[in-house]
Amino acid sequence: MTETSDTVKKSFRLTPFIFLGILLIWLGIRLIAPDSVSLFAGNRPDYLGVREGKLAPCPVTPNCVSSQSQDQAHAIELLSYQGSGEKAIEQLAKIIASQPRTKIINQDSNYLYAEFSSQWMGFVDDLEFSLNPSKNAIDVRSASRLGESDLNVNRERVETLRKLFSVISKQ
Repeated sequence: MTETSDTVKKSFRLTPFIFLGILLIWLGIRLIAPDSVSLFAGNRPDYLGVREGKLAPCPVTPNCVSSQSQDQAHAIELLSYQGSGEKAIEQLAKIIASQPRTKIINQDSNYLYAEFSSQWMGFVDDLEFSLNPSKNAIDVRSASRLGESDLNVNRERVETLRKLFSVISKQ
């Protein structure tokens, strides 16, 4: 056997260990500093917000839910509230601020925008709420910035927030 082929074989055998080492370092950084910048955060979209009374439509990928969506794959119920819409947005802000790895980016009396980051890889999801006073409800949109599938994380997050909001709004 030649010296070159021995070197290639050794480096080929080391590749999984190098990859594992990098992965362990990455996970250690995420564990020690969960708010650190992630390679998987993506860029904040410039199309978010309310335009002509509507939140941005969901992309064709299955990693988005919206109460304004017409197709079943992306559709989710809006959040109902009693009383003041402004107070409802404030209550949502308190709930969201209590969630781990969450940052409220924009909030006013009829709109709330927050970012949620996954624990291990730092993927970021954008979550928006828009007051719909004619229905005594709040429209919601939650979408992953990167990737194709979110393993139903956005839908589950909205349903969890709905339950928490329902409990608080009844008090």
